[in-house]
Amino acid sequence: MSVSEQQETGTGNGARTGTTGRLYGVGLGPGDPSLMTVRAVEVIAEADVIAYHSARHGRSIARSIAARHLRADHIEEALVYPVTTESTDHPGGYRGALDEFYEEAAERLAAHLDAGRTVAVISEGDPLFYGSYQHMHKRLAHRYPTEVIPGVTSISAAAARLGKPLAEADEVLTILPGTLPEEELTARLASTDTAVVMKLGRTFPTVRRAMERAGRLPEAHYVERATMPGERTATLAAIDSDTVPYFSVTVVPSRIAAQSAPQSASPSETPASEAPAAGRGAVEVGEVGEVVVVGTGPAGPLWLTPESRGALAAAEDLVGYTTYLDRVPVRPGQRRHASDNKVESERAELALDLARRGRRVAVVSGGDPGIFAMATAVLEVASQDPYRSIPVRVLPGVTAANAAAARAGAPLGHDYAVISLSDRLKPWEVIAERLHAAASADLALALYNPGSRSRTWQVAKARELLLEHRAPDTPVILARDIGGPEESVRTVPLADLDPTQVDMRTLLIIGSSQTQQVRRDDGTETVWTPRRYPEK
Repeated sequence: MSVSEQQETGTGNGARTGTTGRLYGVGLGPGDPSLMTVRAVEVIAEADVIAYHSARHGRSIARSIAARHLRADHIEEALVYPVTTESTDHPGGYRGALDEFYEEAAERLAAHLDAGRTVAVISEGDPLFYGSYQHMHKRLAHRYPTEVIPGVTSISAAAARLGKPLAEADEVLTILPGTLPEEELTARLASTDTAVVMKLGRTFPTVRRAMERAGRLPEAHYVERATMPGERTATLAAIDSDTVPYFSVTVVPSRIAAQSAPQSASPSETPASEAPAAGRGAVEVGEVGEVVVVGTGPAGPLWLTPESRGALAAAEDLVGYTTYLDRVPVRPGQRRHASDNKVESERAELALDLARRGRRVAVVSGGDPGIFAMATAVLEVASQDPYRSIPVRVLPGVTAANAAAARAGAPLGHDYAVISLSDRLKPWEVIAERLHAAASADLALALYNPGSRSRTWQVAKARELLLEHRAPDTPVILARDIGGPEESVRTVPLADLDPTQVDMRTLLIIGSSQTQQVRRDDGTETVWTPRRYPEK
């Protein structure tokens, strides 16, 4: 049944007897009146009241878009904001002034609805996407029959005017308001595949700095007043911040689409000479690339930092141990070079050779790459000829020790030492000496690589050495596969530590003399080490 069949109909501004009116939120599209939907035009034609928001100057973009469809007998309700960006002496501040305005505006519309009139609140773009209509919707939709008419968003218009796809395949599109703090913008831009930043104007310098810090500036494009008079498009780097209005967006388009596109600017984009090459900062022939050593944390994507996520997405080549590479989503156009876990130097040399040929390479490491992981191997090879000139960056990751400690509570809350029990790269005598030193200093210990199928006696020997300095009931945390499908965390006394329960996927945390193990009211146990240490 159509809307007209569900309720009495009328013309002009006459009230309907015995029924309330219907509320419409009408999206008008990005600015060009020809981009209004057929349904939007129909609703405006049927409405008794046309409401629109405007600043105090009285001009309304929404009204200008819909102007050709307004009738002389339409009742017009101009909802004029009391403030926009300026300060206010309202006792509730800026937010208080707006909330009071929205309440008053909603009641003005409610009076028409109670009188049986149909009210169309027109809004540029889409009514529920950063639209002014949504404030009326929240206050009225539960009280009156309501329908929302979607509209073409400024984001869709910007992509269309640039002629650049926003997202393809499994790419993630992130939409950000430019009003976010710079650090937040930077982190989100670094971690996503494609992005649109809205609400520029005064925020433009912050947005530009965030783009540059996130390494996305070469990809970024600027669109001003898409589909409207005065439209302008360009690369973001070419824009003067003093010329940017509020109705503009910046777009970081699809990387996948860019990889297969001709390496030239869109015909509508100016200046063409400043358009970026396809891909992220594409490398000229003969230009040196770079190597980024990325820490993926102890398990899957939930443990990745935004910076690491962005570096993995931007890389042309991924190099790493097969298990760690499997944590990284497959992306079209990326090459993956997997290898065994005992060829660190060979992996590092491969990565640096690829960078010498102009490739952007991410060496994928578990945990933090600087802790018993790939950063040392890469830097060691990079310090030799012919790799000294190749840029190498190391991005931190959540360490296995930190992840295990968090699951158990806070056993590393005071001074602690990190020691690997593997004697593959150093003799056991060195390990034993360090265990003695750390234990005699009463440090909590995080023990990496405690055992494997080929190393079965080190845990028992370590327990024997530690019992020379620690009480038998010292808490020992056995953290296995943290963040993975077989995660388990157990706490046992040092004297009861069973070497057969320890494998290569297990990390051990040994408490100090001050470490506490407490059973909480919900039955769980937590282990923590006080930050204060008693005076001798």
